[in-house]
Amino acid sequence: MMLKPAKHVLRDLAQRSNVSLHSDPVLVGAVAAAAADDDERRAKKRDDESSVKDDDEFLRRKPELHPIRARGDKSSQLTPWDVLHVLGRAIALSRRGAARGLAEHWGALKYSQALTGDTGSFLKLSTEGKETADYYKAVQSSELGVGFALVLARRILAQRYPDRVVSIVPADTALRAGWALTSRDKGQRQNYRYRPQFFAELWKPGAPSLVLPIACKGNHSNAAHSHVQLASASAHVEAVHVGPWNGTPCLIFSTELPLDGHVTVHALYAEGSGGWLAHPNAEGSDLDAKLSDVNHFPQIHLPSNGDEARISIPGFHITPDHYEWFGRVLARTAAAGLTAFAGNGEATAPYLTERQGRKHFIGFTHAATGSVQDANHTLLGERFVGTDHVFRLNGTRVEAFSGVETALFDLLASGRVTQYRHEIYEHRSAWPSDSWDSSWGGPVSIHPDGTVLAIRLLP
Repeated sequence: MMLKPAKHVLRDLAQRSNVSLHSDPVLVGAVAAAAADDDERRAKKRDDESSVKDDDEFLRRKPELHPIRARGDKSSQLTPWDVLHVLGRAIALSRRGAARGLAEHWGALKYSQALTGDTGSFLKLSTEGKETADYYKAVQSSELGVGFALVLARRILAQRYPDRVVSIVPADTALRAGWALTSRDKGQRQNYRYRPQFFAELWKPGAPSLVLPIACKGNHSNAAHSHVQLASASAHVEAVHVGPWNGTPCLIFSTELPLDGHVTVHALYAEGSGGWLAHPNAEGSDLDAKLSDVNHFPQIHLPSNGDEARISIPGFHITPDHYEWFGRVLARTAAAGLTAFAGNGEATAPYLTERQGRKHFIGFTHAATGSVQDANHTLLGERFVGTDHVFRLNGTRVEAFSGVETALFDLLASGRVTQYRHEIYEHRSAWPSDSWDSSWGGPVSIHPDGTVLAIRLLP
């Protein structure tokens, strides 16, 4: 196979294409049927005493899933580079490897040649994307599934709540500020492995935030496999309740990346009056105050009937007395993701607790294996500070740059999260939307949170 010239790869990364969103009553029924089949299988295993395992327990799933009614048609236009930008932001705090500059910070770049399409067609796997070795396909579909799901989640939520800014926060990192999730975490814990991958925080300065759990999966198979994945995702989002029992809205996604055919994102949501961090003190929460680990017991309290004793089940319950605290956790975890994306570990560490991984960002980091905030560029008329990574793309040297707008980064580096949010809110509709910068010489993606991802050829 002849390798595509790097300059053509970069053009493809900036090419807008359609992505299909599938969400209708038929999908709701198919997911319900897949959940029923899985429950039946688990029940049979429980009846067999020789094969009883935790995984065979009856799953609690989010009830009453609904189709997503997006404005316009059932497709959205985006660039592959925007998907990689979203993925890169999502995994910046994931602690995926010791050489975090490659394993985490630049983990999205390995998909630079995985997608192809044009304005008249739908995005699909490229020839290179299809030829990924079998034992890497699960990772590829999972990570690209995160990218596509979060791109569409941000768009769907921005349409529904135009007066809000949408921040995506990794759920494990946020939850670790209050709960021990694994055996290596200090504190009481339950052996309950179900939880969402992300939270979407919809915020506005001076107002309570709305928090939605998000679960997203991906596969290289077909729609039937996506139905099974969505049934599983409904158990993951059920593990977190914000406010009243069974009142937290959520989003679930399964991205189908077939070897023949185009990318389709299957999505459903659950309604609910909960999710609001609507405590009187939440509006005046001090987002600039540092956090320490606290130890909540992982349980959800069910409503009691009269004088009956309250029943609790495994999970994570953010009750009114935790609203202010959780709002600070989300804001500061989001800030940590921004500074980590810019390659500044020193600025990232103060935003995290010990369980959240503060030590991971303390200490000397070598530029060859880590990300170092030592670069700045003007892109589409905006000045950014961040970190770069030079590598070869089909034999040609290229430079990738990620960063945060300079004035906003200065606020974050000095711990001023509240002021950062005020600036972002006022500027949220004014960011450039072009996907190519001729002066830079390559694809550029700028997000409303003030972050940028760019790539270009080097001489």
